[in-house]
Amino acid sequence: MTRPVVLIAEELAPSVLAVLGDGFEIRHVDGADRAALLPALADAEALLVRSATQVDAQALAAAPRLKVVARAGIGLDNVDVPAATARGVMVVNAPQSNVVSAAEQAVALLLACARNIAPANQALKAGKWQRSKWTGVEVADKTVGVVGLGRIGVLFAQRMSAFGTRLIAYDPYISTARAAQIGVKLVSLEELLRESDFISIHLPKTPETVGLIGKEQLALCKPTVRIINAARGGLVDEQALAEALANGQVAGAGLDVFATEPCTDSPLFGFDSVVVSPHLGASTTEAQDKAGIAVAHSVKLALEGEFVPDAVNVQAGGVVVEEIRPALPLVEKLGRVFTALAGGVAATVEVEVRGEITAYDVSVLQLAALKGVFADVVEEQVSFVNAPALAAERGVEVSLTSNPDSPDFRSLITVKGVLPNGDTVSVSGTLSGPRQVEKLTEVDGFDVDILPAEHLVFFRYADRPGVVGTVGAALGQAQVNIAGAQVSRTSQGGDALMALTVDSAVPADVLDRITAAIGAQSARSVDLV
Repeated sequence: MTRPVVLIAEELAPSVLAVLGDGFEIRHVDGADRAALLPALADAEALLVRSATQVDAQALAAAPRLKVVARAGIGLDNVDVPAATARGVMVVNAPQSNVVSAAEQAVALLLACARNIAPANQALKAGKWQRSKWTGVEVADKTVGVVGLGRIGVLFAQRMSAFGTRLIAYDPYISTARAAQIGVKLVSLEELLRESDFISIHLPKTPETVGLIGKEQLALCKPTVRIINAARGGLVDEQALAEALANGQVAGAGLDVFATEPCTDSPLFGFDSVVVSPHLGASTTEAQDKAGIAVAHSVKLALEGEFVPDAVNVQAGGVVVEEIRPALPLVEKLGRVFTALAGGVAATVEVEVRGEITAYDVSVLQLAALKGVFADVVEEQVSFVNAPALAAERGVEVSLTSNPDSPDFRSLITVKGVLPNGDTVSVSGTLSGPRQVEKLTEVDGFDVDILPAEHLVFFRYADRPGVVGTVGAALGQAQVNIAGAQVSRTSQGGDALMALTVDSAVPADVLDRITAAIGAQSARSVDLV
């Protein structure tokens, strides 16, 4: 059996290979060398990068088998996420791998800036003992302003609280109660700028945040303020900061990131009061190890067709909890059975979730259903990423409903819809018992109790004697073994549904002969392999 090709385009921690194991063919390439990268992508099903490899539309076009791009870190500036989404390629990162390292880097820059560590170090190494020249300031009892209380901002604030500081923060997306829990007072950006002795920025780079701290904002600050940016380059206007330092409006700065990187020349480099580092926020052994392990696990999940929590271009809310995960493969199978019963693409698809499972965020179940709905009707690979786009392109109206009431099952998921001709199709399933066994419980309004085996066959016909025997004999002649059979009917002599699990796929001509022999209204085979 051919192993999936995983292409590693940059140096990653050795733990990555250990996590991937022997189930993949590992190849290496210099991702910064386009002439080497593009041909190497031809067979790749997964691509692992850091920040030097540009994964743009050209690279994606060169990788027809690619299923996942994994960035061993947080930033995705080098990955064209919209282009990847259009091709159904999942993009994953390691959003929590470097949060501790980044917070510690900000703390280190703040302390170095407060105590003039960098220029004092440089002077002493040059043979100059200048104790009085590099007098610094204490951090204790100072006001530290935190711009952005995301994961890193919170970690930074927690660490600074140990220095006996007064913590204030600006973040319009966090509640006052949450800020109070971590010992931070929420204020406006203007108040933060006016009151802070140190300002540390912890924001993502967006159109709204670029240049957030510019000339006007710096003019509001105390002349003794020191500004730290270990988040993203461009959040602070570097030219305005240089002017403020020159004019005495700002006392110092600690910068790990710059608007354009690599940055080897800047007016900021001329100030002794500015401490700089070349984007080292994630450059710790621990962070690199965590990032490599995280994306390796994500790659394994993606190549196994599972949901990946760290996928950035999957339209599902938050992390998929363990109570939801077992339902994902079941719902995907429901989608495939639904399309087989429909005989094509439906005009509407509704995913209905009932019972205990609705206590959690079930939005990912809609994606799983759509992944199944389109798996057997489009040529391109279908993933959690591009399934919504496939539905939109075909004009399929998609909806998700949930209801905690489920009279017959602890939890029940139904995929139902209306065909272009007005007919309706539905299929339901549940997870049964402690082992969470998958079961189909309803097909087109008929109650059933069958496993969603690799090969299923459904016949709908008028209830009468002899039909089961006819079907069994025909399948036997075709050397198709029946593993399980069940008949459900509306009433004696009314409409009936026969559901079969078989050990091998039923050839189309055999299905046609059986349909004619029993006068079936419809006959559908579903292969879930």
